[in-house]
Amino acid sequence: MAVDFKTFGNIVGHVTKVRKPVLLRGRHGIGKSTVVYQYADHIGLPVVERRASQMTEGDLVGLPIIEGNSTSFNPPDWFKRACDNPVLLFLDEVDRATVEVRQGIFELTDSRKLNGHCLHEGTLVFAAVNGGEHGSQYQVGEMDPAELDRWTVFDIEPTVEDWLDWAKDSGLSSEVWDFINHNHSHLEHNDDYEPNKVYPSRRSWERLDECLQEADALGKNSKENVLLFQLTSAFVGFEAAVAFKDFVANYDRQVSIEDLLIKGDFSKVADFGINEHTAMVAKFESSEVFTKELPSDQVNNLARYFFMLPSEVAMKLWSVLGSSEVVNNLINLHQATVDDRSVSDFLVEILGDVEKS
Repeated sequence: MAVDFKTFGNIVGHVTKVRKPVLLRGRHGIGKSTVVYQYADHIGLPVVERRASQMTEGDLVGLPIIEGNSTSFNPPDWFKRACDNPVLLFLDEVDRATVEVRQGIFELTDSRKLNGHCLHEGTLVFAAVNGGEHGSQYQVGEMDPAELDRWTVFDIEPTVEDWLDWAKDSGLSSEVWDFINHNHSHLEHNDDYEPNKVYPSRRSWERLDECLQEADALGKNSKENVLLFQLTSAFVGFEAAVAFKDFVANYDRQVSIEDLLIKGDFSKVADFGINEHTAMVAKFESSEVFTKELPSDQVNNLARYFFMLPSEVAMKLWSVLGSSEVVNNLINLHQATVDDRSVSDFLVEILGDVEKS
């Protein structure tokens, strides 16, 4: 069963505490390598990364030396480091490696040693591959049962929310974040791939954003922004480029948190459907607005917007408020009354509708 990154982060620690090797399987560009580095940073280990697909058998086991009447192997520098000090040893693209390299990794994952050189007791072993359920889409070698039995295998299917949570703290432009927040289907391609066609991925949106910021292409408001379209097409493909160019051209029409909470301007959300409201609540959730207590006028504006929401979206916003450490925002909203309509009564109506359904 596939897991998202949040679930993976909650359970992988139980595996690493007993020093078992971890294998992440999933589509390209979803952030497998990124989450490995994030986990290493979280537990305070440096990462030693090697591309197994680029290794020969000698790169793995080292070179032989003659000592007296016998031959031994000097380990390569990266493996010696993993033996002498605690590190997170990350072997990427294992299923693209030669058979000899993969057979050498057998001993590493099974016994935590190679040619008599043992890993440091604090060293962890991680790997990432494109195999598993999506393996038929890639030029990779199948991993047989004996090989897989030496790994703790996690099939990764990250959610859009995984990416949005990561992106809000990564320095990506608000235009790219808002576009994906409103257009989940353009984050990545989830169907079969046509040969030689460019498709979007989570990684390609990050790379595109870096390029757009360097070129200041997002600051050009012309609807004929040729540079924006050409760059976007090169990174994420034609279909996503058309939609993104149109989104940026009309970006001034997007609803901000300030429009609702501070200005009390609800004109832009009057015709919103459930998807647009859901995206707006996601924008609230990704911001820092609920990390401090809202003044009374902003609570009243929040209540006005709360009354406009479909039941399921209203409960999502309620849950977002409830997850904040600042509980007064939840309490104040519950006690708010706007135009003789109370939020507490509205919640009763919502819960009644849920029970009937």
